[in-house]
Formats: sequence, C-alpha cells, structure tokens
Amino acid sequence: MSDVMPGSTRFPVGVDAALRAAGWQPGRWDIKQAEVWADELRAYESPGGHRHEVFPAAVEAWAEFGGLAIPAVSGPRRQIAPSAVLIDPLCGLHLARTFGDLGRALEIGISPLGEEAATGALLAIDAEGRVYAVDHTGDWYAGPDIDRALAALIGGVRPVRLTMG
Repeated sequence: MSDVMPGSTRFPVGVDAALRAAGWQPGRWDIKQAEVWADELRAYESPGGHRHEVFPAAVEAWAEFGGLAIPAVSGPRRQIAPSAVLIDPLCGLHLARTFGDLGRALEIGISPLGEEAATGALLAIDAEGRVYAVDHTGDWYAGPDIDRALAALIGGVRPVRLTMG
C-alpha cells in the first residue's frame, strides 16, 4: 500500500488529508496575500535596527500554504508528538534579530514562515527553501523543502538539532 494519496505524488496520505482539511489543494496560489506579508516584513524594523529578509522561496511558500492552520496527523511511524502548524509569516514579525542571527550562523538568508501551534516553535525558511524551527530549546532543521518539512512537522518526525559553533 502506498503512503502517497492516489493521483498525488507530493504528500503521504495523512499529510495530504490534513492539508486538504486546512484548505489546501493542488494549484493553490495566493500571491497577493504573499506580497502583503512580504511588504509588512520588509517594512518592519526592530528597536535594535534588525530587519527581515524576503526572497522568492519564502514568497512561494506563503503563496501556496499561507494562512493554513494544518492539523497534526495521527498514525504510524511517529517519532515525536505530531504538531499542528500555522503558516503565517507574521507570527515571526518581532523576531527579526533571532532569524537574522540564525541566518548569519547558517550563512544564508532566513525569513519567517509560521509556527507550531502546540509548542510555540517559530518556523522559518531559508533562501534555498529549507525549513527550520526555533524554540526555547534551540534551533532545529525541519526539512530540505516546504513539502518534506510539513510532512515531518505534522506527521511527528523528529527534527534535527542544529549545532553551530
């Protein structure tokens, strides 16, 4: 039996169902909302003068998945408790310094993506489309692209702790 939804090769069955329950469908693309978020992020400056980076990988992720509150997936192969995810870059609006610091450590631009609802971990995406989670315990690598990161986060796959230094 395949883990991928019939007629789809993008997501495992449970992840596809969770995305569709949240309002996603193949071809979803709200570039106008993504541009509004991009403008708000570009306009924000922290009291310390930190600013957000905005780049195509982030805007594309926001256009396809932005605004979705994706429920966690229950089922086999969980390594940790699955987490519901909200894709809304403004969740990280006031973390320009945090994301800037992470970007400098990784030597790549980082932009806000959303949050894990239950844990409060903030999600970020880099200029190449890789996804990270930042919480009170550290910085985590969630996946090499938005598809695999969403599948991991809402499906309960343990992220990899980033070690820098």
